[in-house]
Amino acid sequence: MNVMTTIPQPIISSTVNLNRYNHLLTSLSASSSLSHLKQIHAQILRSGLDRSNSLIIKLVLSACTLSSPSFDYALSVFYQMHNPEPHLSNKLLRELSRSSNPGKALLAYAKMREQGFVVDSFSLPPLLKASTRISALSEGMELHGFASKMDFVSDPFVQTGLVAMYSACGHIEDARLMFDKMPERDIVAWNIMIDGYCGTGGYNNVLPLIEEMKRSNVKPDAKIFATVVSACGRAGNLEFGKAFHEFISENKVPVDYNLQSSLVIMYAGCGSMDTATNIFKNLSPKNVVVSTAMITGYSKAGQIEAARLIFDQMPEKDLICWSAMISGYVEAGQPQKALQLFDKMLTSGVKPDQVTMLSVVSACASLGALDNAIKIQSYIDENMFSRVLPVNNALIDMYAKCGELDRAKKVFARMHKQNVITWSSMIGAYAVHGDAINALDLFHEMKSQKVNPNGVTFVGLLYACSHAGLVEEGRKIFASMVNDYNITPNREHYGCMVDLYGRANLLKEALEVIEQMPMAPNVVIWGSLMAACRIYNEAELGEFAAKQVLELDPFHDGAHIFISNIYAKERKWENVGEIRKLMQNKGVVKQRGCSKIELDGEIHEFLTADKNHVSVNEIYEKLDSVVSELELAGYTPNMSSVLVDLDDEEKVKALLWHSEKLALCFGLLRRGRGSCIRIIKNLRVCEDCHNFMKLASKVYGVRIVVRDRTRFHRYEDGVCSCKDYW
Repeated sequence: MNVMTTIPQPIISSTVNLNRYNHLLTSLSASSSLSHLKQIHAQILRSGLDRSNSLIIKLVLSACTLSSPSFDYALSVFYQMHNPEPHLSNKLLRELSRSSNPGKALLAYAKMREQGFVVDSFSLPPLLKASTRISALSEGMELHGFASKMDFVSDPFVQTGLVAMYSACGHIEDARLMFDKMPERDIVAWNIMIDGYCGTGGYNNVLPLIEEMKRSNVKPDAKIFATVVSACGRAGNLEFGKAFHEFISENKVPVDYNLQSSLVIMYAGCGSMDTATNIFKNLSPKNVVVSTAMITGYSKAGQIEAARLIFDQMPEKDLICWSAMISGYVEAGQPQKALQLFDKMLTSGVKPDQVTMLSVVSACASLGALDNAIKIQSYIDENMFSRVLPVNNALIDMYAKCGELDRAKKVFARMHKQNVITWSSMIGAYAVHGDAINALDLFHEMKSQKVNPNGVTFVGLLYACSHAGLVEEGRKIFASMVNDYNITPNREHYGCMVDLYGRANLLKEALEVIEQMPMAPNVVIWGSLMAACRIYNEAELGEFAAKQVLELDPFHDGAHIFISNIYAKERKWENVGEIRKLMQNKGVVKQRGCSKIELDGEIHEFLTADKNHVSVNEIYEKLDSVVSELELAGYTPNMSSVLVDLDDEEKVKALLWHSEKLALCFGLLRRGRGSCIRIIKNLRVCEDCHNFMKLASKVYGVRIVVRDRTRFHRYEDGVCSCKDYW
């Protein structure tokens, strides 16, 4: 409808003014920048047309709909209007309510009331929509009061807006009260009420409401069913999701494409992959959103190959899909494939976001490969992700796990903004490197900066004390956590205390912690006590701990082996055989030692007694050479580390063929004096390998950094950073 024919313009009294008015109106429609709008505004003022509300409201709306809207400018102009008619004000309220900043609609309303602008029943729906979008309960209740006072509350659009507002704010009972008062309820109102129940977890009310809807002669549409199914997926409520699916089938509800897609997403999100797969097979076409849900579902179910198959079959892939597959590989313990896929994503022209980068950094941390880590940080810095706090926090953890404590410290130092996660990550970095003094010093600095620690902070501190033998300091830290910061200890904190006492040969105190903790100890805690008993040859208590482990996890390889080793030390080979046979019958297999080494950006992996590497002959020749040189420096194989019934020659081979020794020899083949050799081991470093590494670092003039299952060992000039306390 033409604005000029519906709104009288008494100030346009001449053909000249009318032409100027039309020209300005056309200019406003074509304007695409704030500076241009301000120029037009100046022309309006010079032309004396600033009292034309239709022209001014067009200027205001144009400012709101720019590619980079200027709401403040729009409102400043709006507030200068001379008693704008309600239908013009309502245009602005509608525009603001659906904008990226709906709160501005509520600010405009408050100013309108203050300046005496007329507000009618048509003003309320956009205002309630704004309240709904930002969950502004107090403002929404004020609007409810105003509507009641002005007798607008009988308007069905106002009623529907109130139901939506109360639902969005979590006041589902108030939403239902308003809903029940509505004399006429259209499909939109029913949808909002059902969605409200889903959003607040009131699933038991959904099916009765749909039955009531049918009795009211309002036919549920596909959108309602898709809404409910999607809500079940978001909440992970498989039980109700299945029941609702049965309801759909029993009532012969037509399952259109959107509903079918929602069912796939729901089942995949709830981990019911068999049902999700059956529905997915019949879905055509298979859109990106549904395929991504299947990738995520398969990944969480541990079926990473099935996830990759879906990924590879997708004709088009968006960022979310790439990120889901990368994250899937990280969660599946395949960080190298995650990094390879990230490279492929960049090659395809898809740019990562913060979520993607966090997965990629996590992959580098898991892999422990420094070359990859440095490359990823370069990408982060070049693409401005270094400004993102969670990414920087992840970088600290990444470098700590790659054995580069100095680089972790540099990331920490360069951060302009730090939170409790930042401080906790750096404390944890010191802890895993056995640097308890710096971990504790940083904690004191953290307190001086008025940053309150959390439970994770104290896990790092207790871990640091445990690996440095600082028993008294650990006790104080634990007491401070409870008394000074009112943090209730969880299993992880108690586990650290058991480890602290166990490593210090305070086995009685370790057992007392287990007996007095308010929750049941888990496998990790009993395993920690068992490990301490192994170190200090406490067979009786160790056997007790091992049996507790087996009660919780009958297939735990370490507990079986611990009991077997007790018999082996007593040379009870028949009993050892019985344990080995029991393991065989159960299908329990001892975890095989595995070590990885990164050279020139490539990861080389070695198993114990590995013969599969392309340079296998060179490696074993080098091993013989290294052993000979180390023996001249005082190395003697520690035969007590081999607890199987073998002759001495076989025991020596069993020791010398440990995976980390093979990895070291490969590193020595490729690196010269003064270099750094980095090894990642999946198990605890044994005493023989520990001594072997110390001597090798001195004889060959190299630094050797080994990350085992629990910490880092930095060997240099015959000394280890752990001070032989590990």
